[in-house]
Amino acid sequence: MKTNKKILAVVSAIFFLQSMCSAQITLPKVFGDNMVLQRDIQIPVWGKAAPGALITAKLGPVRTTAKANQEGKWTVRFPKFKAGGPYELEIIESGKPDASIRLKGILIGDVWLASGQSNMEWQVQQAQDARKEIENANAPQIRFLVVEHDKKLSPQSDIQAGKWKVCDTANVKEFSAVAYYFARKLHGDQHVPVGIIQSAWGGTPVEAWTSRDMLLTSPISRASTLSNDTLHLDPEDLVADSLNWIRIWHIVLNPQNNADKIFPAPEYNDADWTGIEMPNVLKDFGIGNYEGMVWLRKKITLPESFAGKDLTLNLGHPEMNYSLYFNGQEICKNIWNSNATHSFTIPARLVQRGEITIAVRVAMLWGGGGLNPPADDIYITDGASKISLAGKWLYQKGLETAFPKILNYQYYPTVLFNAMISPLIPYGIKGFLWYQGEANAQAAYNYRKLFPMLITDWRQRWKQGKLPFLYAQLANFKKVQPLPAESDWAELREAQTLTLSQPNTGMACIIDIGEANDIHPKNKQEVGRRLALIANKMVYKKDCIATGPVYKNFRKDGNRIRIGFSKTASGLSTKDGKEVTGFAIAGKDKQFYWAKAIIEGNEVVVYSDIVADPVAVRYAWADNPACNLVNAEGLPAIPFRTDDWKGITQK
Repeated sequence: MKTNKKILAVVSAIFFLQSMCSAQITLPKVFGDNMVLQRDIQIPVWGKAAPGALITAKLGPVRTTAKANQEGKWTVRFPKFKAGGPYELEIIESGKPDASIRLKGILIGDVWLASGQSNMEWQVQQAQDARKEIENANAPQIRFLVVEHDKKLSPQSDIQAGKWKVCDTANVKEFSAVAYYFARKLHGDQHVPVGIIQSAWGGTPVEAWTSRDMLLTSPISRASTLSNDTLHLDPEDLVADSLNWIRIWHIVLNPQNNADKIFPAPEYNDADWTGIEMPNVLKDFGIGNYEGMVWLRKKITLPESFAGKDLTLNLGHPEMNYSLYFNGQEICKNIWNSNATHSFTIPARLVQRGEITIAVRVAMLWGGGGLNPPADDIYITDGASKISLAGKWLYQKGLETAFPKILNYQYYPTVLFNAMISPLIPYGIKGFLWYQGEANAQAAYNYRKLFPMLITDWRQRWKQGKLPFLYAQLANFKKVQPLPAESDWAELREAQTLTLSQPNTGMACIIDIGEANDIHPKNKQEVGRRLALIANKMVYKKDCIATGPVYKNFRKDGNRIRIGFSKTASGLSTKDGKEVTGFAIAGKDKQFYWAKAIIEGNEVVVYSDIVADPVAVRYAWADNPACNLVNAEGLPAIPFRTDDWKGITQK
């Protein structure tokens, strides 16, 4: 028995050596036709071949060589190139001219790695002015590589999938909107090709994008990272997870158990359904973290004047994926908010006198689902009269096939770094773009440590020095609060601002272009533009105003506090031309009140008749602050506070 095992081992070793010796030369998927390579650096190219193989690499007129090591790995570095192209890259293994690789359409320019969660991933076709932007997208010197989602417990040598694509009307719709608008402005200003490597995944925390070694250096992340040691991402589990998502989307797109014929029907008996006030997000009212299909119904009585007319039904701001029914007839099937206005025509043939039934089939995914406020945005009208749809609705879950279990391994520490960042290293880049933080808001205080850790981690691994790291601060979101209040989103923004103390970092403040009812604000053009402004000034040394007013200092002046600012350009003003809003003031009791604020030069004087002896001021300190302070360039003041009182996320 032992002899047979030895023979088997020897045979296996022979086959292994034969396979290694006959190994074909390969490149990782980050390299491909139409890619952009980084100018003004020694350009790294790497791959695999047979151990000991002599590799000749040719980029344009430049030729260089390397030898594969015992593992078959090889790396070449081309000398610095200026912006230009197109070039061809040819990789040849000595003695095997037929086993060569030739890549075409290569440009030399600036490459940016764009990463983060869903607001970085949000596509051009999902964002503002999608149709117009797609029709006008003809930028052959902008190229994108979209890295396919993947998660692994150990660092990988290659991405799962991804292909460089030229920016045109056919391809641009699936690109990151933020990264595309950044690239478009940068290309227009700097006149060099721009490549974007897009590696992002919605809903993911910063820990998932950071290496194990770095996470183990902090007590904040050490325990959760070590817990991965007991996690096993078996191939069967990953396949099952992928199949589960296929099943989920089949359910979302195809009503189960004849549901679309039964539950929208006017005659259906919904007496045992649960009442809920709409507009609202369903998870906040009894459903919790339920994931599956939910049905909503509402009966209203139409006036006689509506009968026989085309009507307009507006659902305001529904979340994600839903279908709308009127008296049992399907009016729309919306996928990923594909309808910008969520306003639909009810044809006259369906409009009758008296009571009618409106039904909405909603997919509950990632905690979403429902009709978001404000109430004024949900109604039905004939153009002359309007009937509100706000108020009591009925809902029921569990009427259709249940969703299979979602594993959500992408939330675990290191797994996205391993699968979606590590394989990209050391591809030559100009810098990083980052839009993330929503998933870390509930532990915002820890983000003060975790976010700089990620920046340091990536820079150390790329070995290109302190590469520029540009990021978007969280936009305004959620309900506007009538009184000053604590906010985890404000604390996350503060952590992002504090990260500016890291060298060569820049932050785009977007506190003025968010949406109360949508965590994915549509105006990605301005986000990309503001990030490009920072790049122009910080990276390309262009003389321009790149950021809004930044808090500098404060001093007490009787019963008033004077706030000093930098980055004021030619002066402070308000975005709407009205009185300054967004400031709150407090005394030693730490009770904040809305304050009056007056602009005096590069200072803002803040006071309140309620607070006789003020000690602290906060500006735009809320989930969705009503704030309007800007500089002469119209860029918003960055939210801040003068106090260091313990926040709600500080344990």
